[in-house]
Amino acid sequence: MVAHRLLLTAVIMAVAAPVVAAESPAPGLVAVYGDVVHTMAGPPIEKGVVVIDGGKVTLVGSALDIPVPPAATVLRGRVVTPGLIDAHSAVGLTGYLNQPQDQDQLDPAEPIQPELRAIDSYNPRERLVEWVRGFGITTIHTGHAPGALVSGQTMVAKTVGDTVDDAVVKPVAMVAVTLGDEARPGDEKKSPGTRSKAVAMLRGELVKTQDYLRKRDAADADKRPDRDLRRETFAEVLRGTIPLLVTANRATDIDAALRIAEEFHLTIVLDSAAEAYLCADRIKAAGVPVILHPSMRRGGQGDTENISFETAAMLRGKGIPIALQSGYEGYVPKTRVALFEAAVAAANGLTTDQALATITSDAAAILGIADRVGALRAGLDGDVAVFDGDPFEYSTHCTAVVIDGRVVSNEPR
Repeated sequence: MVAHRLLLTAVIMAVAAPVVAAESPAPGLVAVYGDVVHTMAGPPIEKGVVVIDGGKVTLVGSALDIPVPPAATVLRGRVVTPGLIDAHSAVGLTGYLNQPQDQDQLDPAEPIQPELRAIDSYNPRERLVEWVRGFGITTIHTGHAPGALVSGQTMVAKTVGDTVDDAVVKPVAMVAVTLGDEARPGDEKKSPGTRSKAVAMLRGELVKTQDYLRKRDAADADKRPDRDLRRETFAEVLRGTIPLLVTANRATDIDAALRIAEEFHLTIVLDSAAEAYLCADRIKAAGVPVILHPSMRRGGQGDTENISFETAAMLRGKGIPIALQSGYEGYVPKTRVALFEAAVAAANGLTTDQALATITSDAAAILGIADRVGALRAGLDGDVAVFDGDPFEYSTHCTAVVIDGRVVSNEPR
């Protein structure tokens, strides 16, 4: 595939292209044929087929070798990939109207609120969910956005469902932390006002949680401290069962995040990391993955003034696990599309397979969901994206999307 024409707008005018199938109402037997099938579990398969039964992938291989029952719903495309993964967004908490009633991604009332649950705000019927799904995005890591020192929890969801229970894959994925200018409230009378204060406040919360756990574990049942949702959430962070998702762009903030992780033995994932290329060796030594800033994020000012299109390739070359994301937009249409971010990365140093991995298999590994999604192999969820050409070409359309064995979209986008 040749994947090096950049998309410069976030909206594509769809051109009609035929797809053999109507939307299926429930998981069933689905066969997806592709001139090229990228399984992300091995080399691409020429003239391949993916068979899904009961919501799970059952067979993947050459169309010449795998017979498909006549009763199967059939989809055909030039290129077939696993359902795409947006490794970090605020979709479902932020809405397309850009009005207060559909903006639940950030509560500015307090700087530290780890107890805020993404599942309590996520709206699976939000039109932005359907919009990104139409481009092949079947799984999103979404939740509270950067903008506060600790803004709340994130979750992983499929881009289907009428309720959050229908969509959820991981109800609590990470706790979102921001270090740097974005964590400052913009009011000199509110904290944190400096980088040192932000790190000190975060360290203080972790120390308080350690004390809370010691008192709880040492006391008799009737003398234990009252339940504290904030402490309970940070306790899971200290145990390593919930990672911190640390949005940090300046090298100084990335270093601070790595120090905090080492001091408290935390599991962290770096987010955005515009200046990661300045401290890549330290990131590598710490064994920390990076969900890199969107390639098309507006730069030239603030903490992201030093972003580079080539950072993804550089980090990948260092052996640092990376994924790409749509990120959070504070303006209409409120979200980018991770597919286009990967296309930009493919034009700036990543190979096609490496770029596709940032929004499939590598993203799934970083999010801890590789046992369900991110590749096409037997036993994984039946999530598939179908394209009428190279997915990274601006003229290509996503012609069909399958999630858990259901054809949820068959309109070219």
